Amino acid sequence: MGRKERGNELREKRMQEISLTRTIPYSDHQRWWSTETIAVVTGGNRGIGFEVSRQFAMHGMTVILTSRDVCVGLEAAKVLQEGGLNVAFHQLDVLDALSIKQFADWLLQNYGGLDILINNAGVNFNLGSSNSVEYAQMVIATNYYGTKNMTQAMVPLMKPSSAGARIVNVSSRLAKLNGRRNRVENVAFRELLGNLDTLTEEVIDRIVSTFLEQVEDGSWETGGWPQLSTDYSVSKLAVNAYTRLMAKILGDRPEGHKIYVNCYCPGWVKTAMTGFAGNISAEEGADTGVWLALLPDQAVTGKFFAERREISF
Repeated sequence: MGRKERGNELREKRMQEISLTRTIPYSDHQRWWSTETIAVVTGGNRGIGFEVSRQFAMHGMTVILTSRDVCVGLEAAKVLQEGGLNVAFHQLDVLDALSIKQFADWLLQNYGGLDILINNAGVNFNLGSSNSVEYAQMVIATNYYGTKNMTQAMVPLMKPSSAGARIVNVSSRLAKLNGRRNRVENVAFRELLGNLDTLTEEVIDRIVSTFLEQVEDGSWETGGWPQLSTDYSVSKLAVNAYTRLMAKILGDRPEGHKIYVNCYCPGWVKTAMTGFAGNISAEEGADTGVWLALLPDQAVTGKFFAERREISF
């Protein structure tokens, strides 16, 4: 059996395990959430975001599905509502500071805050083996700064609870610092992003800005950046670093006010972002994110997951 066939067999076996686990209901002592639990999902109108919203609602909590486009967002929420699920919609553009503020004000006024945030909104303009950086500015702004700005706006609104609030950032294994296929070859950047003791927001922003400057002057190909979907990979490298940083910053909060921050890779999913060329369904891609957000009685934070297993950054 070749490496590819063996890999497919292992993946299929793991997804069967996940499918079996998914059918097992949470017992009362594991189920820390209720209909009063508020889960906010960015980019919830389609693909992974829509499926995360559906699965949360199926678990019985209240879901706030957000979308930049009002019409498609309302339609997505309507589909779930017609299935008897408790889903509300509000417009949200993670690139627009005013839109974020208006959403935060509405959320506080109508729901008193939130318990779970899924930073799913993202873009990728490279399909297949193409590696253009034409839209690098938009990719970085949406995937990294959108995640960061939403996190900063939502943290003050996260409700205190014994279970702790949860933030899950959607990322990618393409952004592993020491990945075999797509590693960061620039040793200095790799060390800066990998050293949690010295990691700061300013460090992350500076590295991202360096990438965009190199895109602008045409030197990015020799900058030691990941070679696959470079702009997308760099944006998710920043998301991963920011996840670890926020987990550290929020880790000192007292009991009853804890906020756990993690990220996960959904895999190569059949969605618009991959040109529907992925090899797993949106349901499978959403599974680990939902599982991670609902972990019972565990102070898991600052970690990276895929297929319900922790992986290295």
